[in-house]
Amino acid sequence: MTEHPHRHDVWGDDPEEVDASAVVEELLADPGTARRWHDHPSIVWTKAVGRFIGRNGKRVGITIAGFAVILAGVALLVLPGPGWLLIFAGLAILSTEYVWARRLLAKAKTKAEQAKDVVLRKKAAKAEKKAGPEDTSVPLPNDDLA
Repeated sequence: MTEHPHRHDVWGDDPEEVDASAVVEELLADPGTARRWHDHPSIVWTKAVGRFIGRNGKRVGITIAGFAVILAGVALLVLPGPGWLLIFAGLAILSTEYVWARRLLAKAKTKAEQAKDVVLRKKAAKAEKKAGPEDTSVPLPNDDLA
């Protein structure tokens, strides 16, 4: 039976590598090489997220609150309730931290004012139409005698 050519490439197969206690003791003796538990790769990402939330806690809270209000508004577009009002409120919340939300809110305000003007013009035209043309006929002098 022939030996596999890469058998010695696997750690622990060589007789001199079976006992690694001397290497471990050497590493533990040097405090610079010992890894602290919070520098472990599985912990580092939680430290980064925690540091980000700590520094940007207000912004994270405003973002979560703004999107929650917008999502509630979107849900209320199909359910009974003030959907557009909540969407605009969510944009107002987000506009305190984000420029894109401020721009979108300004566009939404412009569109809302245009829609309001159109509705008021239609309402005024409908009221004029309902009143009818004013009676501009001149009474005849013989109308009083009849």
